[in-house]
Amino acid sequence: MAMSISLPSDPGVSAFGASLTAITLAELGDKTFFMALILAARHRAGQVFVGAFAALTAVTLISLGLGYGLRELLPSNVVPWLAAALFLGFGLKLLVDARAMDASGCSAEAQEAEETIDEAESRHRISSAWAVIWEAFALVFLAELGDRTQFTTIFLATAPAFSFAGLLAGTLLGHALVTGLAVGAGRWIGGRISESLLYRLSGGLFLAFGLAALHQALA
Repeated sequence: MAMSISLPSDPGVSAFGASLTAITLAELGDKTFFMALILAARHRAGQVFVGAFAALTAVTLISLGLGYGLRELLPSNVVPWLAAALFLGFGLKLLVDARAMDASGCSAEAQEAEETIDEAESRHRISSAWAVIWEAFALVFLAELGDRTQFTTIFLATAPAFSFAGLLAGTLLGHALVTGLAVGAGRWIGGRISESLLYRLSGGLFLAFGLAALHQALA
């Protein structure tokens, strides 16, 4: 069987709740969160939101397509092992990063996001609304490819108990909430919520998904 995270409710509700929780916690403090925050500090927040959310929507659709493709292409007993390895690896990395953040007092994700934006804006002058939207779309799209939230979406889509509509709705709502917070209140949040705490919460969630996938692989 493909990976399955057993929840007692309707498949659509289960998919919605799992994806909303996973994406929201994974995206808070992520590189794309800081990209939206920094871009909104330099340009109009609404334009940044449109570009960033469009990029996240595009990556979500790609990821769901890949996840459903894995159901058909890979042997059914392989997917849970891959999911377990990925989720456990991301979870441990987030906990290690949180520990390093406590020691250094800074976020590597935020620094990398600012450097990427500075490099992009040094090459092109941003002088119109369309340019802001396109910049936000391009930077967030590239940053999200291969990111932990993309892999999370892919492997959630391999779970036969989760419906496509539920996963799509939960994932997009999670992205919309986090992106809206980033462009509207990112700096306020950053001054009041510990990034290392967010990393620990996200890491704990990934470990829980990893253990669920491991349980399924061993069943």
